[in-house]
Amino acid sequence: MVMTYRGDDGGRRMPPPRPSGGRSRDHQRAQMMPLPGRGRSPYDERTRPMGTRDPEYAPPPPPRQDPPGRPARDDYPPSRPPRRRRWSIGKVLGALVLVFVVFLAGIWVYLEFSIKRVDALEDYSGRPVAASGTNWLIVGSDSREGLTAEDEERLATGDVAAAGGGQRTDTIMVAHLPDNSTKPTLLSLPRDSQVSIPGHGKNKINAAFSLGGPKLLAQTVEGATGLHIDHYAEIGFGGFAKIVDAIGGVEMCIDKDMNDTVTGISIKAGCPQTLDGRSALGFVRMRHSDATPRSDLDRVANQRKFIGALVSQIASPGTLLNPFDFFPLLSSAPDALTMDSGDHVHNLAGLAIAMRGISSGGVVTTTVPVTSGSAENWDKAKSKQLFDALKNDAEVPDSVIVN
Repeated sequence: MVMTYRGDDGGRRMPPPRPSGGRSRDHQRAQMMPLPGRGRSPYDERTRPMGTRDPEYAPPPPPRQDPPGRPARDDYPPSRPPRRRRWSIGKVLGALVLVFVVFLAGIWVYLEFSIKRVDALEDYSGRPVAASGTNWLIVGSDSREGLTAEDEERLATGDVAAAGGGQRTDTIMVAHLPDNSTKPTLLSLPRDSQVSIPGHGKNKINAAFSLGGPKLLAQTVEGATGLHIDHYAEIGFGGFAKIVDAIGGVEMCIDKDMNDTVTGISIKAGCPQTLDGRSALGFVRMRHSDATPRSDLDRVANQRKFIGALVSQIASPGTLLNPFDFFPLLSSAPDALTMDSGDHVHNLAGLAIAMRGISSGGVVTTTVPVTSGSAENWDKAKSKQLFDALKNDAEVPDSVIVN
């Protein structure tokens, strides 16, 4: 049965009531959903049920109120941008110094544990007591250790059997480093000097090395000079030549041609000229030549002259700052040198520093006074004056200096 409303509408039929519930509104809301990317629809407020809020579009919070007495946020000074760390000159220099110190420490450790050691110095009954200054016994032996047959021929070392067999010393020196302001002294002991060798009677001083090695030689030198030996250093034929070649040779002034009739080595006169390992070894050993009429006395004078040039060149910036000279020198030193078991690298460095003045006259160089050109017998009075001066760190009298 259909109910009609009879009023002014003339009996027009009324539409049936819509069912209650949220379905129609949900349907309407779905109809009014904005398209993706269109943002908020202008019909959202009209289609939202009354009394509800859209959580997505909650009203903004009230502005923050600053406490009384504090300036507003806009009044704060702007924050500085983060600063990039910059290295100052002081920091750069400090880093370079640190790297240099670590580098030196590495070299120090390398040499300390690489250089060969030998028990050369020991206490014994009647040994001279230590006096003023420090004394080094420096030995150049005719050791051919590490040399091949080709090396021996190139360096003209000669035959071991022809030299009498065993090891002998071509160079025996005492370097005295004073504790006061007097000059250091480099003293040569001629190899043919007749001295008393403990347990073997009287003989040439270099025989002590072949009879008892470094220990007997040190004891013989102490007994003959009365000087207490504090340190010991030794270098052989091969090691000497390698050190000279490692630094590219040594510049020398040769006054006249030198032709050794025994070894066959010839060195032309010239100033300056560079001696390589072979020529340098021939120079410090040469005594059978017209250029060395005093034989052993001229030879020991040439040895001191060459040592002065060698030490000066090693200590020069041109060697120490040149990696092509410095690193070969560093690698050849451990095989070339032998020190006493109680010696250390800083002792060797002190010796090198003291001997730098040989070429410039900052070191007194002399041979022990002898009575004849054969250099077999020492002048007792003058040699005693010399040794007493060294014991007391006194200046060596000119009257006892032999060059």
